[in-house]
Amino acid sequence: VMESASDETGRHIKRVAHISEFLANLHISINNEDALIIKHASALHDIGKITINQDILHKAEKLTEEEFCMMKKHTTNAHNLLKNSKRKLIQAGDIIAHQHHEKWNGKGYPQGLKGEEIHIYGRIVALADVLDALTHKRVYKDSWTFEEAAEYIINHKGTQFDPYLVELFENNMDVFRKIIEE
Repeated sequence: VMESASDETGRHIKRVAHISEFLANLHISINNEDALIIKHASALHDIGKITINQDILHKAEKLTEEEFCMMKKHTTNAHNLLKNSKRKLIQAGDIIAHQHHEKWNGKGYPQGLKGEEIHIYGRIVALADVLDALTHKRVYKDSWTFEEAAEYIINHKGTQFDPYLVELFENNMDVFRKIIEE
């Protein structure tokens, strides 16, 4: 469904999946099965955007406060779509879609979760999503260089992102750069 929205959306979903899987495989406490679950479930991270007005999704200018509030609902809307599934992959997608905008310092949305209250799946996809979004052009912004995006992620270690995940990112930036350039 999300890939049908645009070719770039489809490529974003694939890159986020590869980044997420690689980051998960680096994590000391994530096994191969969970890394694959994260890879496949990450495709659902923005599924709630199907419930958001297309004018807001494709607006070239900065969103108004009201529009941004509507945009933020994609996380909760996704949770409401996915929460009743008994399938492991959809349950993981629910966690990811609901939590990928939470921040390590508790200042994210929609729940204001902090630190390890945020499921590891959500923490991984949050970093992957931001890395890919920053390094690719969007209707509302130009692409950043990999170096600019890496600096952003490193500078937000312990505030927006899980510090351990940022360390894994820092220690493997050459591989992350290759994934982004695919």
